[in-house]
Amino acid sequence: MSVGINSRMVAFVVHALAVVASVMVFVWSICYRGGFAWESTNKTLIFNLHPVLTLISLVILGGEAIISYKSLPFEKRANKLIHLVLHAIAIVLGILGIYAAFKHHNEKHIPNLYTIHSWVGIGVIVLYSLQWLYSFIVYFFPGRSSTLRREFLPWHIFLGVFVYVLAVGNSVLGFLEKLTFLEKSGLDKFGSEAFHGSMAIITILFGTFVLLIVYSKAPPSDEEDNYSYSAI
Repeated sequence: MSVGINSRMVAFVVHALAVVASVMVFVWSICYRGGFAWESTNKTLIFNLHPVLTLISLVILGGEAIISYKSLPFEKRANKLIHLVLHAIAIVLGILGIYAAFKHHNEKHIPNLYTIHSWVGIGVIVLYSLQWLYSFIVYFFPGRSSTLRREFLPWHIFLGVFVYVLAVGNSVLGFLEKLTFLEKSGLDKFGSEAFHGSMAIITILFGTFVLLIVYSKAPPSDEEDNYSYSAI
C-alpha cells in the first residue's frame, strides 16, 4: 500500500526542514553554547559537537539517503550510489558525534551511559552500521542474484525504517533531555535559548515527511528491473 502523493514535490519540504533544523542547531551551539572545540578547557565546547553531528548525520543525512530513490531525478544506479554514500557519511559523522559525548563525559569525569537517550543512541549507531554493511553486501557488492535481493528487500525496508524512527525519536529525546538539564541549572524556561526545544518539533516534522515519502508511490521508471526502486 502506498500514499498517492508526488514524492518529488514533498521532497522539497524535507529539504527545507533539513536546512531549518541545521541552522537552528548551529545557532544554538554557537550563539548560546559558545561554539565548538575538539580540545578545550571548556568541556562544553566538546559536547556541542554531539548534537550537531548526530542530528545532521543520523537524522538529516539519513533521511535524505532514505528518500533519494524517490526524490532525485537520476537513473536507479546513480540513486543507489547516492543512497549508499549518504548513509556511509551519516555513520561516520554519527560515530564522531557519539564519541564527542563520551570525550566530554570522560574529561569532566561524568559517568557514561546513564540515560535512556545514551543507551538508545548506542543501539541506533550499531543497528545503523549493521544495516549498512549487510545492505552493501546484498545490494551493492557484485555477484548477488536478483532473487536474493527481492527476498531481502522487505527486511531491508523494515529495518531501515525501524532504525530511522529510533534515530529521530532519540534525537528528540536528547534535545528535551539537554533542555531539562539546562533549566535545572538556571536557564529561563521562557528565555530566548529555550527556543532550542523547538528543534525537537522540527526534527519530528522532518522525520514525518521522510516517512511520508517512504510510503508514497515510486516515480515511473523505464527500467525493467524495478523491484528495488523503493525508498530505502
